[in-house]
Parts: sequence; structure tokens; C-alpha cells
Amino acid sequence: MRETPAVTILCLASYYKGTTFLTAAKAAGARVLLLTREKLKEEPWPWDSIDQVFYMPDLRKRPDVLYAVSYLMRGEAIDRLVPLDDYDVETAAYLREHLRLGGLNESTSRFFRDKLAMRMQAQASGMLVPAFTPVFNYDRLRDFMARVPPPWLLKPRSEAGAMGIKKVHHSEEVWRWLDQLGDEQSFFLLEQFITGDVYHVDAIVAAGNVVFAVPHQYGRPPMSVAHEGGVFITRRLPATSATGQALLSLNQQLLQAFGLTYGVAHTEFLQGAADGQFYFVETAARVGGANIEQLVEAATGVNLWAEWAKMEAAQVRGEPYQIPTDKGDYAGVLICLARQEWPDLSGYQDPEVVYRVHKKQHAGLVVAAADAQRIEALLDSYGQRFVHDFLAVAPPLDKPPV
Repeated sequence: MRETPAVTILCLASYYKGTTFLTAAKAAGARVLLLTREKLKEEPWPWDSIDQVFYMPDLRKRPDVLYAVSYLMRGEAIDRLVPLDDYDVETAAYLREHLRLGGLNESTSRFFRDKLAMRMQAQASGMLVPAFTPVFNYDRLRDFMARVPPPWLLKPRSEAGAMGIKKVHHSEEVWRWLDQLGDEQSFFLLEQFITGDVYHVDAIVAAGNVVFAVPHQYGRPPMSVAHEGGVFITRRLPATSATGQALLSLNQQLLQAFGLTYGVAHTEFLQGAADGQFYFVETAARVGGANIEQLVEAATGVNLWAEWAKMEAAQVRGEPYQIPTDKGDYAGVLICLARQEWPDLSGYQDPEVVYRVHKKQHAGLVVAAADAQRIEALLDSYGQRFVHDFLAVAPPLDKPPV
């Protein structure tokens, strides 16, 4: 009987997430190492699935992380480096380049973290993107503001989601923000603000092809929820609908142009209210946040973190990746910041409730059913009830908590 080759996976986690990846990697027979921040020692990591854990004060200090991981490799034959958080994607690529490990390199990882790089690559591949300009040359910036009517979005190139985005309405406002940014200006871009519906596609890529993908629609654009408050809602769209088909096609085109050969991706598109066209917004080589992991699993039976772990192990062993089957149900998630420290969700007892968010100062549910209309009705009803029962509003963060 042929012995299964040993696999050692080192996971980087600047924040507490990706626990399903850790348990699935261990279940796939891997030796699982975790490098995280000292601040996260007390989080409920799945300790039974972690062979060894290492702590550092800050994973953003790349030279320090490089020295630490290089030292670790004197005694550990690490096969794969996996970032569990968006902020670890580029650090993992930096380490892979130095240690010559498989996975996204530094240039390709930029397409999944740097909002300027991803827009330029999407545009070069023939996709529509909102009009944008780097914040490098002031003459070109003035020209952009003269040609493209406001409002605009001043976006940090490497923050996650809607964090740090400023909506600006005239050129003087732009110049004031740039004065405040000082030497940090080049880490931003200025983009046309387009109103419309926002969608996301959550996918698995193997051998350069999208082998599993699910289209979803947000209730309100995530930036609106982040900046104005409200209940975050998203749900699965029928893949056979015209919108679903368009999103799946665009997602395939984008991920191939961006050079993702294997792994998972969370990609957002916007359909302009004025012209009905689909625009690329952003993508990430990771599982989507805000309980999208549970949303996808409730609808399809597929856990994206677990599939990613299986794929990493199969890559090292030279084994084919077994593509999962979508069970074809519908699901939706709703979540909001709550007034209560631990919100009481006991009043939400419909049989379609399949997951309850357990997080301080947050209320959230995932609902699933075979009928898409039933999911729509529940999300509409629950969304209104959440506003009354739980909703709190806090100022948006410019940067993640340290």
C-alpha cells in the first residue's frame, strides 16, 4: 500500500479567522502550523487541529516575519504557505518568493490586494471598470477631475472591503484629503462613483479554471452599509438567470486574466443603474468575510475554506483535486452591529434558520431553503425586524483595529 506523502502547511493569521481551513487541513492529513499575533492567543482556535503555534507581535513587519519563518524552516519542511486573512495575502506571497514555495507570487498577488493593480489588469483584459486614476501625478489628477463628473471615491489601494474609502464631491475636498494623507497619497486612487446593484461571485479555481462558482447579490452595497449603517444582507442568485449567467462569465474571464491557478476567490461586480452594464469592483484570493462561508455552505453544501485546504494538500501530493457537487439550494445571510453585547436571537425560529452568528455586539443569521422566493421573503422580514430589535450604528473605520 502506497504511503500518503507528508504535507506541512503554515498558515498566517493577522486576525482570528479561517478556523475551518485549519480543521480541514488536519483532516486531510496535513501537519498544520499557525503563525499569528500574540494578541490572538486567547481566541478559540481549533487547538486539536494545530500541531504547533507561533506568535509574533505584528505580522505586518515583513523582514521580521521572513527571518522568523526562515528560522522555523530549519526544523520544519514547510510545503505550503496559506494566508487566512486578506492582510496576509501579500506577506504570504513575499515569503513564497524567498522560500521558493508554490502559490501566488508577489506580482500576481497584487491583483488580489492592490485596488489600482486589479483595475489596471481588469481594464487591460477588456472588462469595464469605473473611471479611475492613480494619485501620482497632479496634472493627471486635475485632468481626471475635469473630465469625470463627481462624486468620486478616494480609495486606499490595500485596505479590505470598504475600509478607509472617502466619498468626495468636489476637487477642493480631494486636495484637502490629499494634504492630510501627506506621504501616504500614492497608496490611494481616485475613482468615479457609480450607483447600482452590487454582486459577488464566490469561486474555486483548479488548474487555472473556475470549477465551482456561485453568484450572489447584496441587499445594499457594502460601502453604504459600512458608511451609513444598516443591516448587511446578501443571498444566492439563480445561476440560470440572465444576471447569474453574466456574473459567472465575467468571473471566469477575470480570474483567468488575473492568473489564479488554484485556490478560492471572492469577486465583486456592480451593475450601473444608468446603463445596466456590469463593472468590475474588486477581487480577493480568499474566502469572503461577513459569514459568506456559512452562506455558501448552506446553499451548496460546499465549505470554501475546507475545499481550499483539500486543494493545498492535493497539490503537494500531486493528486487530482476532487471538484465538489453543488446541492443547488438557496440561502441568504443578514448581520448587523447590535446594541446588545450578546443579542438574543431566540425570537427567530423559522425552520429555514440554519446558522446563528455568535459574536459580541453582532446579530446575524443564515437562512436556507430549496425555494429562492422563500429566502427573499425571510430576508425582507428579518431585515426589518433586525432594525427594530438590534441595529446599532458606529462610525466607519479607516483602518482595521490593531
